[in-house]
Amino acid sequence: MSTSTLDHAHGHDHDHSHDHPTGMTRWLFATNHKDIGTLYLWFSLIMLLSGGVLALMIRTELFKPGLQFFQPEFFNQLTTMHGLVMVFGAIMPAFVGFANWMIPLQVGASDMAFARMNNFSFWLLPPAAILLATSFLVPGGATAAGWTLYAPLSTQMGPGMDMAIFAMHLMGASSIMGSINIIVTILNMRAPGMTLMKMPMFCWTWLITAYLLIAVMPVLAGAITMTLTDRHFGTSFFNAAGGGDPVMYQHIFWFFGHPEVYIMILPAFGIVSQILPAFARKPLFGYASMVYATASIAILSFIVWAHHMFTTGMPVTSQLFFMYATMLIAVPTGVKVFNWIATMWKGSMTFETPMLFSVGFIFVFTMGGFTGLILAVTPIDIQLQDTYYVVAHFHYVLVAGSLFALFAGFYYWSPKWTGHMYSEFRGKMHFWLSLITFNITFFPMHFLGLAGMPRRYADYPAQFTDFNTIATIGAFGFGLSQVYFLFCVILPTIRGGAKAADKPWDGAEGLEWTVPSPAPFHTFETPPTVK
Repeated sequence: MSTSTLDHAHGHDHDHSHDHPTGMTRWLFATNHKDIGTLYLWFSLIMLLSGGVLALMIRTELFKPGLQFFQPEFFNQLTTMHGLVMVFGAIMPAFVGFANWMIPLQVGASDMAFARMNNFSFWLLPPAAILLATSFLVPGGATAAGWTLYAPLSTQMGPGMDMAIFAMHLMGASSIMGSINIIVTILNMRAPGMTLMKMPMFCWTWLITAYLLIAVMPVLAGAITMTLTDRHFGTSFFNAAGGGDPVMYQHIFWFFGHPEVYIMILPAFGIVSQILPAFARKPLFGYASMVYATASIAILSFIVWAHHMFTTGMPVTSQLFFMYATMLIAVPTGVKVFNWIATMWKGSMTFETPMLFSVGFIFVFTMGGFTGLILAVTPIDIQLQDTYYVVAHFHYVLVAGSLFALFAGFYYWSPKWTGHMYSEFRGKMHFWLSLITFNITFFPMHFLGLAGMPRRYADYPAQFTDFNTIATIGAFGFGLSQVYFLFCVILPTIRGGAKAADKPWDGAEGLEWTVPSPAPFHTFETPPTVK
């Protein structure tokens, strides 16, 4: 406790003299939750655009059959790095950026619990990103084992593989520190009167996500450390010749990997649950059931991992168990979707950009959920495993799910962050361009997968040409929509749009709308009282 009290004292000194750090030191040694949140958001945007470039290289190669631009080995490096960059570099840090910005404002805390640890957990990320980026330049290039880094492929790669392992260790350590900070802030620093069941849904979803992260990040660390020792220290964890088992890697990885999927979607549920009531102008339907549904999803996420492994030759009893457990997860998810629709039902809705992205999120995320339910059925999954149907499914959940919710959150809270309103016309342009091009890109992949086109291949038979051509055109449209978002929405908003009111949305509720726009450097020095 002593360090946080010291931090507190220093914070007060700073505030009375109003000498906030400026220039580089403000960002390098940032301990203010808003500055750190901003760093996370910029970092994740850079990684999103980098991962997007990798994705466009993949789609360019797949524009027509035959090898156009890249050798299969390099193509596999692209698919692997695209996955790692997007999951660990873009989506997760973006949600942590939202958590840093909004959780103290929403629970009425003056800052995050451990300000210096907060700084450290961010600054572990740029070195990790540099390791991933420069791994293309070492002999043999970046790892090409797929983002899941399955053995035995991962035990045979060049030094790029070691760089990826080190980068993931750094990102995992960052996630664990961020999670500890979020849990302690939410549990210990809520304003008087802010009981757990009065907290905004975004805080609830992040509290549960933080516990998930602490539970599974060490599991990933174990899997990649065993890979490292197999590579360099003569162990045989995943080497059958030495008595190991390559399938054991999959069990360990997916025990991390499946909860990880929910780590990337639960905060999105929280953001959408904040926005829908604001623009429907009525309270969130079934708040308590939403909290319990979120907790149920988190608990169930630990018993479904092997649905990623139906083709590894597991016994039928195991297949049945994992099939039914996976289907069970659809129940709390369905509760959430029902509650969102009930929230909008008979509300006096208006469709500003945050609401458009939230409704778009529900539509496309539900589609992704249904394809997930289809893949849960073992005999169907055995047919569709490792085809483009799976690619379509998880992009519907992760791009249209996580990313659309992040966009919705940006449009909803950016007036509080920047003090300026974004251009509503440009925001709506961004939404419609993203929604349409997203579906042009990923909807045809369902048909490719049903027709049997395997993923992670640089070439394909001629019968798959048309859908691939459409998907590539859509992908470039989607990529350009995000460039439009950066140059025509974010930058003009920061440089100055219309002045934002303290509460720009008339239906918005919560403590974050009680502070001025832009939110001052120090907020809630005296904790507010929640009625």
